Amino acid sequence: MSQSTAKDDTSIVQDNLQAQVIDLQMSLAHLEVTVERLDDVITRQDKDIHTLQRQLQLIYKQIEGQDTEDGIAPFDVMADRPPHY
Repeated sequence: MSQSTAKDDTSIVQDNLQAQVIDLQMSLAHLEVTVERLDDVITRQDKDIHTLQRQLQLIYKQIEGQDTEDGIAPFDVMADRPPHY
């Protein structure tokens, strides 16, 4: 009987380890999908940031090219701070 009990215990331990390995594999698969999604978001945001930087440079060039006598002065962040700062 003790051999049968030992065999059952070994089988239970192996089943438990196999279940743990399957859980780890599932967790890893979910993490890989999450990382891929985050990478896609970061890539898209990087492209958006570069596009916005180019647009801002064009706007600054247009503002610098305008005469200040026309009533439009270049925007200065520090000089045009709201009073609550």
